[in-house]
Amino acid sequence: PALFEAVAEVAPSRLHDFTPQELANTVWAYATAGHSSPTLFEAVAGEALLRLHDFKPQALTNTVWAYATVGHASPALFEAV
Repeated sequence: PALFEAVAEVAPSRLHDFTPQELANTVWAYATAGHSSPTLFEAVAGEALLRLHDFKPQALTNTVWAYATVGHASPALFEAV
């Protein structure tokens, strides 16, 4: 849990440097571990919306799966998908 909390604290300000795959991998890892971070998930959703056209289908699927798995609603992201 401490690692997830540390990443969630630092990552939002650096998400512009993440590739779409890295954005997907980040939320996928949180969901797989059963750890939710609303602040991080909101930040990833915002960044993903800006670059949705750059996501490969698998990364997009993993991102949506992660949000659904942790129960984090992101209407704008889901509507855009």
